[in-house]
Amino acid sequence: MLRNAFSFTSFTSFASFTSLLLMLSLSSCSRGVATQPGVVTFLIESMPTNLDPRIGTDGQSERIDGLLFDSLVELDEHRVPHGDLAEGWETPDALTYVFHLRAGVKFHDGRALTSADVKYTFESILDRSVTSPKRGAYVLIKSIETPDPATVIFHMREADGGFLLDICRPAIGIVPAGSGSDFASHPIGTGPFRFVSARQDDDVVVERNDDYFRERAKLSRVNFRVVPEAIVRALELRKGTADLELTSLTPDMIPVLQSQAGIEVTEQPGNNYSYIVFNFDDPALAKRDVRQALAMATNRQEIIRYLLRGQAREADGPLPPDTWAYQSGIEHFGYDPRKAEMLLDAAGYPRVASQGGMRFGVTMKTSTEESTRLLGTALQEQWRAVGVDLELKPMEIATLFSDLTRGSFQMSTLKWIGVNSDPEFFEFVFSSKRIPPLGANRGRYRNAGLDALMDRARNETDKEKRKALFGEIQKEVAEDAPYVSLWYQDNICVHRERISNVRISPTGDYDFLRHVEAR
Repeated sequence: MLRNAFSFTSFTSFASFTSLLLMLSLSSCSRGVATQPGVVTFLIESMPTNLDPRIGTDGQSERIDGLLFDSLVELDEHRVPHGDLAEGWETPDALTYVFHLRAGVKFHDGRALTSADVKYTFESILDRSVTSPKRGAYVLIKSIETPDPATVIFHMREADGGFLLDICRPAIGIVPAGSGSDFASHPIGTGPFRFVSARQDDDVVVERNDDYFRERAKLSRVNFRVVPEAIVRALELRKGTADLELTSLTPDMIPVLQSQAGIEVTEQPGNNYSYIVFNFDDPALAKRDVRQALAMATNRQEIIRYLLRGQAREADGPLPPDTWAYQSGIEHFGYDPRKAEMLLDAAGYPRVASQGGMRFGVTMKTSTEESTRLLGTALQEQWRAVGVDLELKPMEIATLFSDLTRGSFQMSTLKWIGVNSDPEFFEFVFSSKRIPPLGANRGRYRNAGLDALMDRARNETDKEKRKALFGEIQKEVAEDAPYVSLWYQDNICVHRERISNVRISPTGDYDFLRHVEAR
């Protein structure tokens, strides 16, 4: 059964694997490439869509923004808020937050950070000076006071237990007052690296901020080079024309590269979440039985074992098990094609002889990235077995995000990077109030009962009561299946041996570049 189910996928992976071996062997006699201490080339799959930290929500934008910008607070490894640009804060009541800014912090252009910059950052989102999908996270802000250059006071419309998480880095970054809608073309922050240049679909270059208010980065320069093809990324690492990548290669490439001289691999269990999203404006996908059936038609264990080489953990929801609000025992859709067929029959989609036994067809829009293409091929085979004809439509990442934001899709498969470790994530992606441009509910999912639960969780300040409410939210989301939860993928960094002190976080952000050294 495994051999039949994965015949084409296995062939595709094998073809990539053997192509890589051949390319590596052909390049094995190439001369070493001259390197400069402190300067690294970091290979990424796609161009960030927007480096304005008030706007960009794709993984590359937020991870690079995390190096360029700071916010009022940041989260430690246990997801507990600590001061970032704010050295401290107090909450005299449930509707008031008073932040005290650090002294001596400067933007990359030399301007001093003041409370006016903080006020402007949030007000430019709220008054729509910039069109931002993050606006929904801040609509409970009633007003912002700046009694002096070092003090910022937020007045809330109602209690918001997740406010500190909503304003942390990299969810938002503080920009200079007056930054307009064209700010992304030359972003100016206060972070450990400063922006140098960006060439569309080519590279983004950043340099160390020597005036950073904390410990300076060891690296002097990072060139994020866009290389869409996984095999080409692997070849460049082997040749030494690139220094590192992070979780961008197909799993079968890792052991091949690890066996090469001059290459090292650093691995860390990850919390980044892969999923399939449905568009609820589609009549078929709006039916719960159909969504649950597709979840049961997906053999995640088999894909993890054979396609991901075991480098992932099966997920039943967005929130990772090691986070404080995680709820165990929620609905688990194991692989059960027989039950999937029963649900599709009940939903009114019988097999049709004149259509070759198929029930209906759906189109999944995806990125052009290699691992996504292989996943789509595996899903095609698995879903065909229950009578669902899946058509794949790969496209460039900017076009894909544009279509998802507009609701121009039936299904898509994506990853959430970093943000899904906090339970406030559920409101951002599932609340009916967070349909773009107010959030990331791209599937237009509407559930009045879930909205009410999320409102209660937001207004609750007692941590244990909030945890209980988030447990109910997780159960409802799991049962209603607005997403097919796939897995949490391990974070794997393949790098040249001249790169040292690689310490990857579970969220797979780029903060580790603050500590990396390059000989």
